[in-house]
Amino acid sequence: MGKSLSPFLSSFTFHSIAMSNSPSDTHDEPRSWLFVPGDRPDRFDKALAAGADAVIVDLEDAVASQDKTRARDAVATWLDTGAAGGRRAVYVRINGAETAWFADDVGAFAAHPEVRGIMLPKAADTSALGAVQARARAGLHLVPLLESAAAFAAIHEIASAPGVERLAFGTVDFQVDTGIGGDGEELSYFRSLMTFASRVAGIGSAVDGVTTTIDDAEAIEAAARRARRFGFGGRLCIHPRQIAPTHRGFAPAMEERVWAQRVIDAADASSGSATVLDGKMIDAPVIQRARLILAAAR
Repeated sequence: MGKSLSPFLSSFTFHSIAMSNSPSDTHDEPRSWLFVPGDRPDRFDKALAAGADAVIVDLEDAVASQDKTRARDAVATWLDTGAAGGRRAVYVRINGAETAWFADDVGAFAAHPEVRGIMLPKAADTSALGAVQARARAGLHLVPLLESAAAFAAIHEIASAPGVERLAFGTVDFQVDTGIGGDGEELSYFRSLMTFASRVAGIGSAVDGVTTTIDDAEAIEAAARRARRFGFGGRLCIHPRQIAPTHRGFAPAMEERVWAQRVIDAADASSGSATVLDGKMIDAPVIQRARLILAAAR
């Protein structure tokens, strides 16, 4: 049971605490972002049915140079049929601004009504984002993929660029660019910076990079839990078997849910006054955190 604090503190009431309006406080953010190769139209519908929260049709790394045009046409044809039908959030990872395919990719998908957003690889500044935004339909979401030291040098400008929904971390390419080995504590600073920049810009929670192992469910779940601890909202997935452990990793643990419910019960029992639970003060940020945990668990 919680107990009331001093009259000074008890004058503060908590029942009117409003949830933050920041996009990163919403509970319907995609946890799993599944890539599907753009030159494999036979897999498009399968990707939609795999259970991921978002599907990224990939025209960049997954498609060989000689197949780029064919893949673009295949994706456009599939989208034109309305096959996606709103069943999942569909994004297209286009080719980078430095490539010969960029302009045609932007022309094909930036204004397409079936495309929720464009993932822009190797976003090192805001120029390519501006080029996409200039041809975008109203409401198109941009997800810049940070894959270089230059991207992190410009992270605040990128995060606050018009149309940006959230940032994504291209960990593998970033390690190649910087010479950093390992994607654990070696990348902690950069993950923290992505969360910080996202909050400052008022955009959605960042998306963490891929786990290259496919069948190690424990490792995939652990990576998702780590991402959640760093304030990320989701992770990139390269295979459908990564979806379920990713979702488990982003779900609050049972002990978190129990704690959160006890906090809410104590706050309710205090009739709006500040209270103490397990020797710790229950104040506005604590109650808000408890509400977020319970909402994420539903």
